[in-house]
Amino acid sequence: MKKTTLFDIISPVMIGPSSSHTAGAVRLGLMARNIYKNTPKKVTFKLYNSYAHTGKGHGTEKGLLAGVLGLGVDDRRIKDIFESDLAKTVEYKFLYADNFKQHPNAVEITFEGDTKMFIAGESVGAGEIAIRKIDDFNVKLTGKYNTILIVYKDMPGMISQVSSILQYDNKNIASLSCDRNARGKEASMIISIDGTVGDNIIETIQEIPEVYFVSYIEKLEH
Repeated sequence: MKKTTLFDIISPVMIGPSSSHTAGAVRLGLMARNIYKNTPKKVTFKLYNSYAHTGKGHGTEKGLLAGVLGLGVDDRRIKDIFESDLAKTVEYKFLYADNFKQHPNAVEITFEGDTKMFIAGESVGAGEIAIRKIDDFNVKLTGKYNTILIVYKDMPGMISQVSSILQYDNKNIASLSCDRNARGKEASMIISIDGTVGDNIIETIQEIPEVYFVSYIEKLEH
């Protein structure tokens, strides 16, 4: 059973009016920004279900854009983000859809710049979020832990190689999950870590044969 915390009861300190529609939206944008890392030229937000229908009144669109631009949940600039100079640094648009297979507060964010990336997530209540998809891979990122994202060729021994590197550096794994497109094809590994990870670990993982991509995703501070 999940332990109820004070955060669950009173929700985060935030710019309102809604923890799930506003604060959750900001945190989804922030987490997507942490994952993408690059400076985007264009961002497309596709809002689903409740987010699509009530987002304007609850500040969902403002929150998503503010998060992508790096603002925290308590930043007063969120209210006027569309009129801000910060918003002029990126081209953005919002799309809306209904899909009963999606969470009521679901959003898909597509970044376009030097690289293109698709990120899907949802606001699950009280400002809490979950990133569910990065490009073609299923993931679960809550922003509560520093995380290593690895894309590699699916093959025996890859998990043990990576975990050995972390063990050698005395890093504790909070959670680990994998996904793959097909046996022997491209796969992904998501490792949440207690504490921080240095560049030396990321560089060592990058040197493993058949590892295509490694990214260190910092946890949310807001």
